Amino acid sequence: MTQFSDLGLAEPLLRALAAKDYGAPTPIQARAIPVLLEGRDLCGIAQTGTGKTAAFALPSLHYLAENPVARPHRACRMLILSPTRELASQIADNFRLYAKYLNLSVTTVFGGVPVGKQKRRLEGGVDILVATPGRLLDLVDQRALNLDRTEIFVLDEADQMLDLGFIHALKRIEKLLPNKRQSLFFSATMPQKIRSLAGGFLDDPVEISVAPQATTVERVDQFVTFVEQREKQALLTLTLRDQDIERALIFSRTKHGADRIVRFLEGAGIGVAAIHGNKSQPQREKALGAFREGRIRYLVATDIAARGIDIPAVSHVFNFDMPNVPEQYVHRIGRTARAGASGIAVSFINNDDERAYLKDIERLTGVRLEKKPLPEGFVEAAAKLPKAAPKRRGESQEHGRPRGGQGRPGGNNRRRRSGNRSVGAHKGSVRRAG
Repeated sequence: MTQFSDLGLAEPLLRALAAKDYGAPTPIQARAIPVLLEGRDLCGIAQTGTGKTAAFALPSLHYLAENPVARPHRACRMLILSPTRELASQIADNFRLYAKYLNLSVTTVFGGVPVGKQKRRLEGGVDILVATPGRLLDLVDQRALNLDRTEIFVLDEADQMLDLGFIHALKRIEKLLPNKRQSLFFSATMPQKIRSLAGGFLDDPVEISVAPQATTVERVDQFVTFVEQREKQALLTLTLRDQDIERALIFSRTKHGADRIVRFLEGAGIGVAAIHGNKSQPQREKALGAFREGRIRYLVATDIAARGIDIPAVSHVFNFDMPNVPEQYVHRIGRTARAGASGIAVSFINNDDERAYLKDIERLTGVRLEKKPLPEGFVEAAAKLPKAAPKRRGESQEHGRPRGGQGRPGGNNRRRRSGNRSVGAHKGSVRRAG
């Protein structure tokens, strides 16, 4: 079995890995590190949780340490682009860990924090800069940063970059980079539009794929419960309240939906927090910190914000709202079953549009989700759930039509027709009395 010591990395890097009890390299690390040490460009197709950050961080740090130069004024030697603030912070933390015994500086720049402090940090130059595209271009436009001294460029999570609409920003950034550089391109999927984007950044790259595209994490047990949209909140509250769940991520399609889930769980006495684009950076960091440290066991997130979450102890993923892009389902459930652990993914499917989403997901992954019925006595238990906690000051207002309280059957919003009606999609299995 290949060891990190077999890959030709500098001794300070091996010492940092040993201090953190890193074992053998993962497949993408074992294959990518030798290629990158040769100075080749790389196109990596790797799912979340495969260890790709170390795959590009270790050889890049080796190069920077072996080729010391003065830090360029208002510039960087290595630039890493990330789609989200959380992922940028996580990448920077990993770089600092690996560079513990090296004299190399690591800095992040992203939105949500004052730009003045970031400009001052860049004044004397940095070795490694991790950035989101928008704030990077803000700093370029303010003449606080130039990219013409960049020796290594990394574009991470390229598919998510395009989903977020960064295509024009990326094309502009490519023109600002020097022609002579090493470029690394990583994406969880590689459709034609991503491959075309890669062609603009890479020069005769080596392509490495460590898993078939859109292959679902094998160690995740996947379940589906069919339930009316207005009853989803009650089902989630009862599930978290009554089952022994170590630590769970709950995905909402919208920011306002995420806040609503939090209010109802808090109303039921369940500790929870949310991260999404309307939260400030300190709020997001506080929520993630509480989740990582175990002070709360449940975190509600949107897909964009969740890209930066890397917590090995996540035991469950709940899809409160199903993603309408099948590949996003793969990203979501990849948050669990990390570091060799097993995981569970539970999806709540309504009777409106989400059945079609489920078919697309099963077609893409080749996995048929196991059906899980509504819990026994669901109607009666849902009716006893408390109301939502009050909105916090400054919290975004819910848009669109009201969606009821805990989603309890017979709520004041979207009343059922009169007569005996079954709950959710389990027609005839649970009936309302009277």
